[in-house]
Amino acid sequence: IQLHSVEAGKVSFRATPQFAHTNPVGSVHGGWYGTLLDSALGCAVMTAVPKGYWYTTLEYKVNLTRAIPLNTEVTATAILDHAGRTTATAHAEIRGTLDDKLYATGSTTCILMLG
Repeated sequence: IQLHSVEAGKVSFRATPQFAHTNPVGSVHGGWYGTLLDSALGCAVMTAVPKGYWYTTLEYKVNLTRAIPLNTEVTATAILDHAGRTTATAHAEIRGTLDDKLYATGSTTCILMLG
């Protein structure tokens, strides 16, 4: 997983699943999708965390829409929806870098705390 781009309220990561990322059935493990989405979502939230504060995930949700073929590069893009005094929310998509197919979506709610 590699950071691809960062701007205020928007973060993208790129990744390519390999055989080591498969489950016992041979498809890309759902935890791999979750890791990629959680990384992008958390970093999108981090772009809005005030100095002196930190955040942690209260909950996140992953929806798998189709299997990612092995060795297919994907881009996970997360967009900040809300950043308040105590919570922040964001949503994300995993899409094929070349084919733009939607492979998964996700969302998060984070709590912001004074460090």
